[in-house]
Amino acid sequence: MVVPQLRTVTRTQGNNEALKTGAVTPRGFRFEFEEVPVLVQAFRRMVRGLEFDVSEMALTTYLVAKAHGARFTAVPVFLVRGFHHGAIFHDPASDVRDPKDLEGRRVGVSRGYTVTTGVWARAVLQEEYGVDLDKVTWVLSGDEHVAAYRPPANVVPMDPGGSLEDRVLGGDLAAVIGPRPASPALAPLIPDPEEAGFTALRERALYPINHLIVVRDELLEEQPELAALVFDAFARAKQLYVDRLRGGAIGSPTATDLMYRRVLDVTGADPLPYGMEPNRAVLEELMRHAVDQRILQRPVRLEELFAESTHTMVA
Repeated sequence: MVVPQLRTVTRTQGNNEALKTGAVTPRGFRFEFEEVPVLVQAFRRMVRGLEFDVSEMALTTYLVAKAHGARFTAVPVFLVRGFHHGAIFHDPASDVRDPKDLEGRRVGVSRGYTVTTGVWARAVLQEEYGVDLDKVTWVLSGDEHVAAYRPPANVVPMDPGGSLEDRVLGGDLAAVIGPRPASPALAPLIPDPEEAGFTALRERALYPINHLIVVRDELLEEQPELAALVFDAFARAKQLYVDRLRGGAIGSPTATDLMYRRVLDVTGADPLPYGMEPNRAVLEELMRHAVDQRILQRPVRLEELFAESTHTMVA
């Protein structure tokens, strides 16, 4: 019998490294990994061309793609989590001192409005600092992965020329949401953002999900149990990583490793829980923000988002 080879893209990180090295092997199929240096390009290729059988994908990209009829379905394997208080940057020399100062101003957003980091960062501005998101004009540096998506009226493209950070330094933008800028002149708008993130974790159990795994619907229709087999493979790889975190056995930990280790210390629990039910609250919270930010028209039942064979799986 020929074992199916599934064309797969996922960035190598602690919780899936064992799949890349072969320390963990799937049951009944094999991953044929393709390395895509800029991971978001893989998301776009999957959304627009179904180029992979199994793909890592940003959570909000998946929700928007699914709402527009994408032919893939998620497995509740949540590869990337984190805090987004540190994703909002401003020029300390400007008159922007506080998140409320963003109201009535223009704020840059790296790439598209539906980028998951942007959704969570805007949620922080709204819920923790009382920012009226409708009073901000959001200026995008790129387009959306889901070409059919149409943003609300207060979302506009950036004019050609220059960068978002240049425009913050020039005063055209009050701030920018995205990865850390190259310019040392820009600083996080929220002071001590790492501590702010862990405060949100302790006080309101905020622990955002960024990425999950999707599988082409055609394959799931042919082999409904495939989603559970994919979940199982990623779950076994993740457990090896969490065991190493607990045992202090990671020799040269990355910033991400250190964050997950601190989450483990704060909560006493697995910092990367997989499964629909253990993550129901945070998933429903993300959907609520997506509706509030006019990214989705309505919240969607989790059972509609995840492959049926994985509904009761937990790892």
